[in-house]
This record gives sequence, C-alpha cells and structure tokens, in this order.
Amino acid sequence: MMRKIIHVDMDAFFASVEQHDNPKLKGKPVIVGGLSGRGVVSTCSYEARKYGVHSAMPMYMAKTLCPHGVFLPVRFQRYREVSEKVFDILYEVTDIVEPLSIDEAYLDVTDIDKNPEDIAKEIKEKVHNETGLTVSAGVSYNKFLAKIASDWNKPDGLMVITEDMVPDILRPLSVSKVYGIGKKSSERLKKIGVEKVDDLLKLSQDELTNIFGKYGKEIYDRIRGIDSRPVETYRETKSIGKETTLKKDTSDVDLLLRYLRGFADIVSSELKSEGLYCRTVTVKIKTSNFIVHTRSRTLNEYIDLPDDIYSVAEAIFKEAKIIQPVRLIGLSVSNLSAVKIKQLSLFDLDVKRNLKIDKIVYDVNKKLGGYFVKRGSDI
Repeated sequence: MMRKIIHVDMDAFFASVEQHDNPKLKGKPVIVGGLSGRGVVSTCSYEARKYGVHSAMPMYMAKTLCPHGVFLPVRFQRYREVSEKVFDILYEVTDIVEPLSIDEAYLDVTDIDKNPEDIAKEIKEKVHNETGLTVSAGVSYNKFLAKIASDWNKPDGLMVITEDMVPDILRPLSVSKVYGIGKKSSERLKKIGVEKVDDLLKLSQDELTNIFGKYGKEIYDRIRGIDSRPVETYRETKSIGKETTLKKDTSDVDLLLRYLRGFADIVSSELKSEGLYCRTVTVKIKTSNFIVHTRSRTLNEYIDLPDDIYSVAEAIFKEAKIIQPVRLIGLSVSNLSAVKIKQLSLFDLDVKRNLKIDKIVYDVNKKLGGYFVKRGSDI
C-alpha cells in the first residue's frame, strides 16, 4: 500500500510572527536573532533573503548585507505560543506526527480515507485562520519526497509529488538537497564532477558505498525515490536523572519523598534547559541489603513541570511498599521529546497536569547558544 505523507513547514517562522504581531513590518526585511556582537541570525523574512541574509549567518554580516533591515531579538515565549497552536491543528488530523523542530513536522495520513492534498489544504487554511501565518506543505508517498515537495513553492506553497513525477523532479536537483548528503559530502562529490542528482544516478551502489560508507545503499535508494523511513511519533534520545547514596540508611518516608521532590526540581530544570518533555518517570531504590528496586510509569502525555514529575514519582514510591531501610534513592525521566506529543500509554496515572507550551528544540538551542541550568534545590 502506497503511504500518504505530508511535510509541513512554517514560512520564515520567527520573522513571520514578528510581521504578524506588528503589521508595520509587513513587506520589510526583518531579521531575528542575537543582537550582540557574536549573535547569529535565527530567522529572516523573505524580504531580507533577497539581500543574501540567511539563518545561522553572523549578525554583523547580516547588517552589512542589509543595513536598512529591521533587527529584532528572539521572543521565544511568543514563538512557542504560536507553535503550540500549529501542532494542536496537526494533532487534530492524526496522532502520527513527527516534530522536526518548533515549526516543522511530518504527518502520516495513510489510514485517513481522504485525499492527502485536501488534508494539506485544510491544514494550511486552518493554520492561517488561527495564527495569521502561512505554512508550506508537501505531499508524497515517503518522507524524502514530501520534504522536497514542501520546499518547492515556498512561501505558502503546496505541491504533490507522485511516483511518475520522481525522475523529472529529482534529476535536476543539487546533491545537497538529498537527505543524508551534507555540506562536506557535497564538496567531496563536486570534486569528482558530481553536482546534480542526475550525476549521482550514474554511480553504482558500490561506488556510493565507497563514498558514503554504510549509508551508500540509502542514498542509492533515495535518489530513485525510495525512502522507507517511518514517521516517528517520538524519539527516545536519552534519559535525565539524579540519584544519591544516603549517609545513613533510612526508613523515613518523609525524608525520602523530600529527596524525590528535590530530584524532580533538578530534572525539570534540565528538561527545560534542553527544551524537552518526558513521558516516562522512573524511581530507583537500593535497600540496606543491596537489592535494587526500579519502578517506572509511562504517561499518556508529555510533562516537564516539577510538580507533575514529583506526583508520578511519589505514586511510584508509595506503590513500591519498600520494607527494608533505603541506602540509595534516585529519579530519572525518559521517552523524551522536543515537542509535546500525544500518545496512547500503557498506563494511565491520574496526575493533575498543567502542561506548558512546547520548549525550544535542539536546533534552535544551538542557534541561540543554549541555556544554562540553574539547580534550584540544595539536596
């Protein structure tokens, strides 16, 4: 069965939010980013791009290229608010959503009995009605081609790539447009006279393997329109946790819960610093007889608030009914995601949640120089 994949990408997101919030900026070159001497461009409007300004460019260079531009600081709280509205719209369509960043995602609508182009049109219309912003969408039968399609007619574009269109679409493209071929690989290919996908198609799978190693087969397939990567609804990147060995074994429940309270504060702070949510909470207990007890709960929504994390940890601890004195206690979170994901869970724990707006994703953290974690509890 041919899959139906949609790639959606907000157009010049940060700059578009600024132009929407201040209509006087419409039609002007707007450049958003760090305004200090070492700042970089996070996003710029299409008007600014005409002057050669682009994301990740040093701000001083952007000012040289476009001295009459409107330079604005990042208002990430505002961008998160808009992002949440957009993702809520996407989740109304399907639960199979893979967030790529604060303003970009894949949707798998294969099981929806509706033309995917019509679904994409409805998404675009609803996003515009509810946020005042435009989104470009690409529709195809795999992720690679859907991404190519969404880039085709920006801004406010919509394109569908069908199987019969693939050769004509891909052959003229620069090799840098192929997922998996970065800047260094593009430069290496250019040295051997390979600049377009059409040139790549002339290389055998063995030749591509010699160039790209184990990814050679994937590149070989991709330039022929083959991409089996699924739309991943979450990515478990790592876990974040804190534990401590007590100076003296204890059976004092209140003391142990205070440790968990402090750990929840620390873990929450680290989640926020990395722009992440968690869905699984784990409590680790080592008793005086050196037996380790580990209990976890996986929730049906992602959380990041310390109160929510602690509520889950407290419930886990009380359900464990540890009899022996405790010598080590720890708390960790996993099933991490950069954007709030709605998932069915294995367990449904009745925890009151006050979910906040989606946090900064990894690529934006890099652009803005990251956040420094300040631990609020003295354990």
